[in-house]
Amino acid sequence: GINAEYGGIGEYVNLRSGMPCHLHPTSALFGLGYTADYIVYHELVMTSKEYMQCVTAVDPLWLAEMGPSFFSVKEDYKSRLLKRKREKEEKKAMEEEMKAKDEMDKRAMNEEKEVLSSTPQTKLSRMATPGRVEPGTPRRTPTRFGL
Repeated sequence: GINAEYGGIGEYVNLRSGMPCHLHPTSALFGLGYTADYIVYHELVMTSKEYMQCVTAVDPLWLAEMGPSFFSVKEDYKSRLLKRKREKEEKKAMEEEMKAKDEMDKRAMNEEKEVLSSTPQTKLSRMATPGRVEPGTPRRTPTRFGL
C-alpha cells in the first residue's frame, strides 16, 4: 500500500510522490466525521480526481517502524536534547561498569598469582607436555621390558 498525509477536507497528499489524493465516497473512512492524519490505501481510482479505495488509518510511528527505508519520524528539539542527555548518561554508566569489572578482573588475577606463587611447584603438579624431555628421563625406551 501507499501512504498519504492529511492535506485538507477529505484530501490527502501522497508521502512518496506528493500527489494529492481524495478519499473515495464509498470508503469506510469517508463519512466518519473526523479525518485520520495518516492513512494507507490499496488502490487509486482515477476519475475527475484521484480517489483512494481500501483505506486504513495508521499511526505515523508504524510507518517508520515497518518501513524505515522509506519513512522516518522527525524529533523536536527538546526530545533530541533529552535523548542526547540520556545517551550520555547511559554511556557514562557503561564506562563506570566496565572500569569496575576491569578492577575486579585485575584483583582476581593478582589473587590467583599469589596463590600460585605461594604453592611449591613439584614434578607431580606440573603439566606433562608431549615431546618435552625432563632431566633424568632416558632419551630412548628399552626395547625389552620385564625380567
